[in-house]
Amino acid sequence: MNTDRFSLPAILCKPVEGTPLVRDEIKYLLGLEKKSEVELLQRVARLVRTKHFGQKVFLYGFVYFSTYCKNNCTFCHYRRDNREVARYRKNESEVVEAARNLRDSGVHLIDLTMGEDPEMFHPDFGLKRLVRLTGKIRSETGLPVMLSPGAAPEAAISEFAKAGAEWYACYQETHTESLFDKLRIGQSYKERYATKVEAKSNGMLIEEGILTGVGETLDDIADSILAMKEMKADQVRAMTFVPQKGAPLESYGAVTSNRELNVISVMRLVLPDTLIPASLDIDGLNGLQKRLLAGANVVTSIVPPGRGLAGVANSSLDIEESRRTVDSIKNVLQFIGMETATAEEYRHWVEDRMQGEGNPMQMGGASVNCRYWS
Repeated sequence: MNTDRFSLPAILCKPVEGTPLVRDEIKYLLGLEKKSEVELLQRVARLVRTKHFGQKVFLYGFVYFSTYCKNNCTFCHYRRDNREVARYRKNESEVVEAARNLRDSGVHLIDLTMGEDPEMFHPDFGLKRLVRLTGKIRSETGLPVMLSPGAAPEAAISEFAKAGAEWYACYQETHTESLFDKLRIGQSYKERYATKVEAKSNGMLIEEGILTGVGETLDDIADSILAMKEMKADQVRAMTFVPQKGAPLESYGAVTSNRELNVISVMRLVLPDTLIPASLDIDGLNGLQKRLLAGANVVTSIVPPGRGLAGVANSSLDIEESRRTVDSIKNVLQFIGMETATAEEYRHWVEDRMQGEGNPMQMGGASVNCRYWS
């Protein structure tokens, strides 16, 4: 890509002034490597975030209650044919107790995550259990609930909404169908995408996400960001691929998180009032600060120790050391001048977003003059 025709200061002025970026500009920003340019990109992403959210950060508790999965994704530790992984399926009381623990620690949301567990998707009894669990967590904790069940059947999604789940999360990983077919072998791109459309039609908020470091191009990422914008995703994320023992992409090799950080910053510029996570599941607590400085405003994958619960990409990183906890996160936030939002602030954000009333946390801070970096 010939970048000579682009002016970085001029491009970065556009989102600050409320002008949408076009595809070539998005691709150009994604490809920035020079330290001074990346720092400027992140600085502007933070300015845009501050305008919409101030210095407030939301915290998500993570309960990965079943690691069984019918799928054979080439990147995943918990793929169906991986015999080198210890699996578990938590019962309702264990899940409820973990959720209560997370609520008491100060999280704003409970993320109920599972593999596409055939038992939980059984049409006669599994889905009823999952719907009941959703309602139970909602009533017992009083917190918003995100369901991350994979590509759920259409009929189940409406039941999740009726049970009180505010969020439906299902990551496409990429919006390039040929790459999707290599990552999620034997799965339908269109069917997976359709679950999010269905969730939206049932009044739920949706989270979309992509994986970086798996052979994608800058064009692929630009297309994904624009697809997220088109689908009106309420939360968008990027996560760096972590090689998994027993998975076909194990030998693919680890990559740095630099591309992920650029994606976070560009997503913030393209989707300014959208929630963007900084996941503890890639680099643990040590990687939190750089993701927040790139423009994220949610901390995800907070896992309570001592309950036999795993993460996904890094299934055990920092969990039993109590480094994926609210107290540990608050120390990082304080160091960089940020703070946790109140439970009421998050609840209001969710309620207003579901009603289509925009961003209730819009700060409307001091205007930013582009001449400061032009």
